[in-house]
Formats: sequence, C-alpha cells, structure tokens
Amino acid sequence: MRKVLVFGTFDKLHPGHLYFLNQAKKYGQLFIVVARDKTVKEIKKKTPSQNEKERVKNLKKIKIAKKIILGNLNDKYQVIKKIRPDIICLGYDQKFFVKNLPKKIKEFGLKTKIIRLKPYKPNLYKTSKLAKFFAKF
Repeated sequence: MRKVLVFGTFDKLHPGHLYFLNQAKKYGQLFIVVARDKTVKEIKKKTPSQNEKERVKNLKKIKIAKKIILGNLNDKYQVIKKIRPDIICLGYDQKFFVKNLPKKIKEFGLKTKIIRLKPYKPNLYKTSKLAKFFAKF
C-alpha cells in the first residue's frame, strides 16, 4: 500500500481538516505530521490554541491515520527521509516548507509525488476565520 504523508497544525479540528485528511487517505495509508508548538509560533507568529500533545490526541481520536507524529524541531524534512512516502498531500493554502520540497525529495533519492488538495468551504472552515468568529462571543 502507498504511504501518504501530510503536514499541518490541526488546531481545533474542524470539517475543513477532516475533508483534507479524508482526501489524502484516498491515496493510501495516511501518516500525519503535526507541527510543533514552537514551529507554529515561529511561522504563524502566534501560539496554537491547543498544545501539540492535545492536537495529536484529537487526531488519534478520529482513527484516520496509520501513524501520527510530531514534527522535528531541527530538520523539518527529516520525517520525509524516515517515512519515505510515495505521496505528499498539501493543503490548498499550505505554503511553509513547500518551496524546497521537490529539491529535498530528490536529495533523499525518492520519487515522491506531491499533490495539492482541494479546499472544503475555505471561507467558512479555516482555523483563523473560526477563531475570529468565536472571539466575538
């Protein structure tokens, strides 16, 4: 079976996340890399509302992945070398650590295919939009 790798913060799981994960799972056995709190703070300039352990725990509850792991703080691409995925699925708006992805895949001697997945109601189900909405209450 093909190994499919996805990366994300997955803060406050919502239907957009579930749509993304279900799309990716259609390609094979799913491996999820959850962004570390420190990494999220560095790239998004804010701390996730749920810590990394909570986010992993919530993903495990939905029983969609073969394996769920925390990202590496030092080498963001290390997990690709370790898992050796056949496919990496990216979210429609995923932009961090994506630019060098083809180069890194080639460097690791892999023939991993990169697929950009479609959004699910991005004007409604996006963590940053949901956070603003709920902040009003």
